[in-house]
Amino acid sequence: MKLAELARKLDCQLEGDGDLEITGVAGIDRAQPGEITFLTNPRYKPWLKQTRASAIIVAREAEPPGLPCLRSDNPYLAFARAVELFYQLPRPAPGIHPTAVIAKSAQIGPNASIGPYCFVDEEVTIGKNAVLHSFVAIYRGAKMGDDFFAHSHAVVREFCRIGHRVTLQNGAMVGPDGFGFARRADASYHKIVQAGTTVIEDDVEIQANACIDRATVGETRIRRGTKIDNLVQVGHASTVGEDTLLCAQAGLAGSTHIGNRVILAGQVGCAGHLTVGDGAIATAQTGIPNDVPAGQIVSGYPAMENKLWRKCAAVYARLPELQKTVRELKEKWMGQN
Repeated sequence: MKLAELARKLDCQLEGDGDLEITGVAGIDRAQPGEITFLTNPRYKPWLKQTRASAIIVAREAEPPGLPCLRSDNPYLAFARAVELFYQLPRPAPGIHPTAVIAKSAQIGPNASIGPYCFVDEEVTIGKNAVLHSFVAIYRGAKMGDDFFAHSHAVVREFCRIGHRVTLQNGAMVGPDGFGFARRADASYHKIVQAGTTVIEDDVEIQANACIDRATVGETRIRRGTKIDNLVQVGHASTVGEDTLLCAQAGLAGSTHIGNRVILAGQVGCAGHLTVGDGAIATAQTGIPNDVPAGQIVSGYPAMENKLWRKCAAVYARLPELQKTVRELKEKWMGQN
């Protein structure tokens, strides 16, 4: 594809030779002649002198990079769209593999591809253009919209509801039992039947080995456009708002309510029965025991405003020095008295 054509498709401003032939996309440190790369993180700026890429995607206000470029208001998004132009995700041909087990009452939409050893239970409804890779299991009464894509070993449990254009990566679990047990007088535990369900709205992606528990009663709900990373745990009766990011190993205890456009970075933990407001951000390994106001950035445990946490972290690194100073001052004071 000519660089000028690529600029047009990405709605970017072209600087340099538009007749350059672009054959692929690569990172700035690995790009080869014929490939286009991108620069958004200043940490990679020194690579501009070393990269072998033929062209680069940069911000509109960026300094001239020294090679043909495409200028964009959102260079990372332009890069993502460029990848789509050069790489198409393999899609299995429509049809049902002979080893798949499909219940007679299941309703499968047109153009579906159902792979080896899949199981689709009674009263399941799946929309058009679905892809179920090998060993996918869909339990009784579950309903999925159009363009559902489930990778190997994904599971959708009984009576769950999934919207349109939802992707489940390998091993993703939708609607397993929530962690509900009542303690008996003898300190043993009685399992509480998880009679609720899980609802996944449109355009959600749930990545590998993440788990969205069903509610004890009512529902657990993931709202439109949210992206859930590998090994994330969403506890029963929780709600997650629109266009929110839950990053790797984040965990929500039961009845946690996460707002719209929230970012919980890696290994963030929420104690449950709390609310994180719209637009809030929790940095990696934050522990959240209480509500977080909308728009606030929090860090540390217990979660505190990020600027305060950074000051505390700076002091913590100096504690041995401060302890020594306090000891010396105490000895001096005792010597004088």
